[in-house]
Amino acid sequence: MREKVEAVLNQIRPALQADGGDVELVDVTKEGVVKVRLVGACAGCPMSTMTLALGIERTLKERVPGVKRVEAV
Repeated sequence: MREKVEAVLNQIRPALQADGGDVELVDVTKEGVVKVRLVGACAGCPMSTMTLALGIERTLKERVPGVKRVEAV
């Protein structure tokens, strides 16, 4: 599952990088929890919670079977 998650994150990255940010994959647990770190402009952005929930989490749940939730670490 980690490879699939990384592939989807690579598709999301250009949008984040366009705003000066990025996302790093930290871990994917057996329970389907994806742990990511928002970096760059995304790390301190007040909209990062929305980016995480509506952008990254929604996309991963749609495209990678078994993803239950996404957490920022």
